[in-house]
Amino acid sequence: MELAFIPSPSSGVLYLGPVPLRGYAFCIIIGVFVAVWLGNKRWIARGGRAGTVADIAVWAVPFGLIGGRLYHVITDYQLYFSEGRDWVDAFKIWEGGLGIWGAIAFGAVGAWIGARRRGVPMPAYADAVAPGIALAQAIGRWGNWFNQELYGKATDLPWAVEITSSADGRVPGTYHPTFLYESLWCIGVALLVIWADRRFELGHGRAFALYVASYCAGRFWIEYMRVDDAHHILGLRLNNWTALLVFLLAVVYIVLSARKRPGREAVVEPGAERADGDAAADDATVDADAADAADAEDSRKAQDSAKDSDAPAGAGERGAAAGDAGEGTERDAKKDVRDVKDGADSAKKA
Repeated sequence: MELAFIPSPSSGVLYLGPVPLRGYAFCIIIGVFVAVWLGNKRWIARGGRAGTVADIAVWAVPFGLIGGRLYHVITDYQLYFSEGRDWVDAFKIWEGGLGIWGAIAFGAVGAWIGARRRGVPMPAYADAVAPGIALAQAIGRWGNWFNQELYGKATDLPWAVEITSSADGRVPGTYHPTFLYESLWCIGVALLVIWADRRFELGHGRAFALYVASYCAGRFWIEYMRVDDAHHILGLRLNNWTALLVFLLAVVYIVLSARKRPGREAVVEPGAERADGDAAADDATVDADAADAADAEDSRKAQDSAKDSDAPAGAGERGAAAGDAGEGTERDAKKDVRDVKDGADSAKKA
C-alpha cells in the first residue's frame, strides 16, 4: 500500500534565464516583510510613527543574518573546516544554515543601534516586533523544505516528508517534518504573544520575553526529534541546552521586569504625540477661522436688514427689534468666536 507523504521539491532553485531564484532566500525575504508589516501596525497602535519599524529593521536584519550565519558556522564548523571541506562554503548563506540564536542576538544589537538613532526605547520596539519575528520564523522554516534538511526520525505517518536527495549523507525515505512542526509552533507563538499583549498590556520588553520563552519551549522538543549531526553535551544536543538556558533567562526577565516596572510605556516614540497635537491644533484653528467668517457675515446681513429705509408703516418698530436682535446676534457670535479661538490656543499649547 502506498503511503501518503509530503513530497520534497526536486530542486531548491529555479532559474529565470541565468538568474537563480532560491527557495530558501525567498522564504527569508518574505518572512522579513511580514515581520516589518506586522511590527509597523503594532508600533502605530502603541503610539509610534509609521515607518519607524522599517527604519530600525534596516539595521536589525543585516546584523541578524550575519549573527545567524556565524552561530551556524561556529557550532557546525566541521561542515566547513574539516578535511575535504571548502571553507568558502561558509559564506554561501543561500544554501541554508542560519542559527536563530545568533540571528536574534546580533539582530538585537542592530535594532539597538537603530533605536538609539531614532530615540526609541529598545524594549518597546522589541515588544512591537515580537509576533512578527515569530511569523518570520514560521515562513523561513519552509526554506529547509526546499533544501531537504532539518527533518526528524523516520516515520510512515501521512504527513511525513519525503527526502529524495542523498547528498551530504542523507538517506532517501520518509521522515518527521520537523521544519513543519516548528513552523506551526511559531504561528502559535505569534498568536499567544498577540493575545497576551492585549489581555495583560505587556510592556518594557515582556512581550518579547514571552515570545522567546514560548519559542524555546517548542524548540526543545522539536530539536530532540532531529537526526542531523550535532554536538551533544550530557546526552542532549547543543541546541537543546541553548533553548533551556534562554528559556530560563526569559522567564526570569518577565518576573523581575513585572515587579520593577509594571504596566506599559506611556510614550514609545518621543515627538509622535507632539506632532499629532500640532495637527489637531491646526485643524481647530481652521475651524475657528471658518466660524468667525460665517458669524460675521450673518451679523452684517442682520444690520443691513435693520437699516432698510423703504420698510412699510409699522416696520420701524420691527426694524428696531431686528436691530436689537442683530446686535445681540453679533455679541453672541463674537463670544462664540472667542471661545473657539481659546479652544484652538489650548490645543496648540497641548
